[in-house]
Amino acid sequence: MKLLRDGGYKYIIGARIKKESGEIMEKIIATEHRNGVFNDIKYPDGDRLIVGYSDERAKKNAHDREEGVERLRKRYAKGTLTKADINKRGYNKFLSVSSGVTVSVDEEKVKHDAIWDGLKGYKTNTDLSPEEVYEAYQNLWNVERSFRITKGTLDVRPMFHFTPRRIEAHVCICFVALKAYKELERLLKQSGCQYSVDEVLRIAETVVTIEIARPENNDTVTKTLCLTKEERAISYLIETDDWLEL
Repeated sequence: MKLLRDGGYKYIIGARIKKESGEIMEKIIATEHRNGVFNDIKYPDGDRLIVGYSDERAKKNAHDREEGVERLRKRYAKGTLTKADINKRGYNKFLSVSSGVTVSVDEEKVKHDAIWDGLKGYKTNTDLSPEEVYEAYQNLWNVERSFRITKGTLDVRPMFHFTPRRIEAHVCICFVALKAYKELERLLKQSGCQYSVDEVLRIAETVVTIEIARPENNDTVTKTLCLTKEERAISYLIETDDWLEL
């Protein structure tokens, strides 16, 4: 965050609300736990912590915790709780280990954890309203999906460059490819096309354009062959009036 601030960037990032300082934690717990309500908490450095509550998230948090703790109880009751279980990340935070290596489930920790059910925090240095911060963060899946498209569908491989100009060129090519992919996705959605982007790209690979020589006119004409039902379905995406349907 310091690097982002020093660089003059605005950001919205997920907050680890359970790791906040005592004063901030008290403010978070005191917020109104009502579905769709957002609370704006100020940090001393000027940043903001937006805390929202969701009934759906609360149910999931409670379900996941109960499921995890129940597994601990069963293993503890059977006497099969091992060192590996104690060290395992996740619900081991609910275990209490005495000096004599006696293991038990700490019910107080379980109850305390329930206080956080349904709460989610977002740190930001923007001037956006809490609702706008939430909406912006919800678009994170688009960013993550773009990375998957770049690495998977576009098959952009890691390349090693040593000069700023080459690095910028490589990033630019990757971005342009992604932009072209997303624009095609937008056009398909806008037109109500039944095919996905990947399917359209597969179909497009089968489209053939030919040149026909006309000796009598001393010229050539270009025709794009539209041979199958699939090719005809995507013909509107290619800017040409020279379709030849067979």
